[in-house]
Amino acid sequence: MTKTRSALVLAALIFGASAAAAEIVIGVAGPFSGSNAALGEQLRRGVETAVGDLNATGGIRGERIAVKFGDDGCDPRKAVEVATGFVSDGIKAVIGHYCSGASIPASKVYEKAGVVQISPASTNPKFTDEGGWNVIRLVPRDDAQADAAAALVQAKFPGRKVAILSDQQPGFSALARRFREALAAKGVALVADESFKSGTRDFAALAEEMQAAGAEVIYLSGSYVESGLIAQALRAAGSRAQLVSGDALVTDDFWNQAKQAGEGTLMTFTYDARKFPTARTVVERMRAEEKNPEGFTLYAYAAVQALAAAAEATSSADATRIAEWLRGGNRFDTVVGPVSFDARGDLENPAVAWFKWIDGRYVEIDPATLLPP
Repeated sequence: MTKTRSALVLAALIFGASAAAAEIVIGVAGPFSGSNAALGEQLRRGVETAVGDLNATGGIRGERIAVKFGDDGCDPRKAVEVATGFVSDGIKAVIGHYCSGASIPASKVYEKAGVVQISPASTNPKFTDEGGWNVIRLVPRDDAQADAAAALVQAKFPGRKVAILSDQQPGFSALARRFREALAAKGVALVADESFKSGTRDFAALAEEMQAAGAEVIYLSGSYVESGLIAQALRAAGSRAQLVSGDALVTDDFWNQAKQAGEGTLMTFTYDARKFPTARTVVERMRAEEKNPEGFTLYAYAAVQALAAAAEATSSADATRIAEWLRGGNRFDTVVGPVSFDARGDLENPAVAWFKWIDGRYVEIDPATLLPP
């Protein structure tokens, strides 16, 4: 048995297990319905693959590892309901949630109940800045992504008129706020700064407003659904503005929505883990099974590995000790490479990469090669 798989086995024994349980259960929470369902599916895919690797070893004394999924729809109220249900079920470790607006209120429930929570996707700084002892995240914070975006806009599009369009949900509004602040610190004024409600379908008026303002670069902070509709509305209005966004558009579903209007869109994200040597075996197997390891999939897999590493290191069923070990700067291997967390539960060395939609594919690029449109 490999070191990684033995660690996964031990983690499964610890988290969510009881003497009378027929199965060993961990919780996974995310948007498995609604406008962000494709991103929730990435979490599901990653965790199921990691647990499948675990169960391939035969489980623990004949018991298989199971996952209980909770659909929060990226809604704060539903997230609390999901968290409360997990606690009632005796689950002591949760992978998720996806949206920061769901992760943050759910984390309060988990904190009080003694549940460790690892999010492979939530990027709002408040998740860890205002979180308890129990929260960890596997992706760069919004402030790192927004700062990188502001720096790129200033360096590669100097003198261009910049605007912001932001979803009003907490995670997206926080990303937009940080971008706004970073630009202001560089002396760049906005020509337009508007928000919209999640679920909006008609963006014609907003697109005309951006066109009237003369926006040449638009920072778009929203889900792939609304962002795709906005891209279409902008192009229909005659806008040729460069679209810049965050990690929510690093999914094939954005192109499915935006189609050709998404061409050239730039996005920040962590580096594409599908290219990492550490992920090669998992990626090859998932592709052979016709499972796309895109976006957050491998980070969800790594979240299971993080639980495993902490379980092995502490040999403990105590979630507090597990969280302390993870937030103690201890370095361990995952499919996304070596990982360690700081005392807040954030990555110690977050790396922001750039992606661009080219001919229906999102491609990792070197921003130094970008030329203004």
